[in-house]
Amino acid sequence: MSKNLLIYTREPMHTDIYDAKLAYSMHLAIDCGDGYKALNHNSGVFFAKVTHNPDGTMNAKSLKAPFAFKLQDGKYGIVAIRTNADGSPDEQSCGCVLAAVTSDFLHYDELGLIKLCDTYVEKVAVKFCEKGQAYKICYMTEGVHKAAKCADFYSLSCMPVNVCDNDPNCQLKKPELEGLDIEGAHSSCEIEIPDDIAEKLINKLTTPKNIAIDFPAEVTASSADELSDIKAVARYTDGSTDEKRVDWDLSAVDFSKPGRYEIKGSVHQDHFAFPVATDRADPCIGKWNGKYYFIATNDADGNRTLNIRCADSIPELVNAEEVCILDTNTYEDIRGLLWAPEFHIINDRLYIFHAATTGEFFWEESHLMVLREGGDPMNKDDWSRTKRITKKDGSELCEAGKVISLDMTTFRWEGKDYVAWSQRQFVPVDQGAWLLFARLDTNDPWKLASDPIVLSKPDYGWANNHTFVDEGPFALLTDDKVWLSFSSAAVDSTYVVSFITLEKGKDPLVAENWVKSNYPSFTSRSVEGEFGTGHNAYVIDDDGKVWNTYHARPGVYGPRSSGIRRVHFDVYGEPVLDVAEELDVNPELKEIKTVLTVK
Repeated sequence: MSKNLLIYTREPMHTDIYDAKLAYSMHLAIDCGDGYKALNHNSGVFFAKVTHNPDGTMNAKSLKAPFAFKLQDGKYGIVAIRTNADGSPDEQSCGCVLAAVTSDFLHYDELGLIKLCDTYVEKVAVKFCEKGQAYKICYMTEGVHKAAKCADFYSLSCMPVNVCDNDPNCQLKKPELEGLDIEGAHSSCEIEIPDDIAEKLINKLTTPKNIAIDFPAEVTASSADELSDIKAVARYTDGSTDEKRVDWDLSAVDFSKPGRYEIKGSVHQDHFAFPVATDRADPCIGKWNGKYYFIATNDADGNRTLNIRCADSIPELVNAEEVCILDTNTYEDIRGLLWAPEFHIINDRLYIFHAATTGEFFWEESHLMVLREGGDPMNKDDWSRTKRITKKDGSELCEAGKVISLDMTTFRWEGKDYVAWSQRQFVPVDQGAWLLFARLDTNDPWKLASDPIVLSKPDYGWANNHTFVDEGPFALLTDDKVWLSFSSAAVDSTYVVSFITLEKGKDPLVAENWVKSNYPSFTSRSVEGEFGTGHNAYVIDDDGKVWNTYHARPGVYGPRSSGIRRVHFDVYGEPVLDVAEELDVNPELKEIKTVLTVK
């Protein structure tokens, strides 16, 4: 069995809504029998990488006319016309097409450019010729149809051949689709894919939705606590499940008297209306000594204070009182731009990582302070003097006045502590913000224990939209993998979150061991009414649920404001960040009943 997959690009919209850097990428739609449905919120999944200049700057690239075809090794080849970021002809790839390979249309390996001619390519298509045992690349340049053959697609080498006018691929026709109802779509080609790949694409590129809630028809318990240990199971469209507590009406139950009772309950769901805090960006929730603490960048006062909230539960943080624990008047060398604070526990001590400057923007650097032993996080005087983080030899992390560092985070993995952060050189040229990574000195967390490596650069259109930025890393750890989320693009409505991952057993200090997603996981198209989603952090509550704290804008030009949402784990055990409350628990399924037997 198989399904048809549509490959398309989109028409660019307003630069703050769907810029050319986003529109000129490969999009997917799938036909499940009732017409094509866009995947991934009608957002791109395959983007062209940047090219690099000798001075470390980058040239953003886009793509047009993507074409997918089956390779002889069972994978799929992708060819496309690489363009400049705005879709105009790319001089660097004149006469070439961009080549890539995928096995599932979720993960892509960009191979490079295939040279076809000396003039700009306008269209391209590929098919395997059984007779010649080679791939035939048909293309159009200056209005003329031409062709080349390639014995090994991975080699990126080819030679000219004659054009066959009867070859439908050589005619380079776009699919003729009636009633295609996908906003802005420019169809490029169709390809048949097996059901297992189609199923995974649907599961991964549509948001899971609650379709059933299971609870036993009869249960036995001797107390309310024992009953509360019996969980409802929510089932989702992708085949995943999640256990939920139930809030029971036990007004008619007497646990001192054995018997049978018909009881009703409601599936428990913590409610977080967006925004939970206006003018609070880069939010982070930490758990310490049985309480929860909230901290964020304070946009309301121009980033001049760090304020903490404390509560017994995450929902109670929303209305908790704020207390200032650091401002720009306390220390002579801390004069502004208090950014991206995060709680972290190292060696059983509570720390706050944050960025600060001595006064000028170009002196912004990563800092750290620690809570004194036995101290109260809500007491400003119980926090140590904040100071800069250094390299392993004690020298500056980056050259002050030329390079800034910010958004430092830490996590412990396979017995060692690591840090990731964002670093940006502005002088002599702006290289954009890169993610750097190193091991941390556990006994002296103000110091690195290894030389830094470059983990990621903003090399895709979604990461360099309006500006070249990778920042805001934060680790979500599972049994077999590090999921390091990070944010990219300008801190406006185009801000997004993506992941770079590391498998257990692989050396984190080898950059090649990290696998970066080709597309973002959390964008302005993920949840209605939330724009510029980004700079997130995770916390695990008393029930073992993982919560994502993030900021977004309530409107394209609204203020950066904090949100909280449960992290769902899909049928493959991978995190999903856009399961809104009505998708997490279907309101129509929330009320349940059972027969309770009291022992």
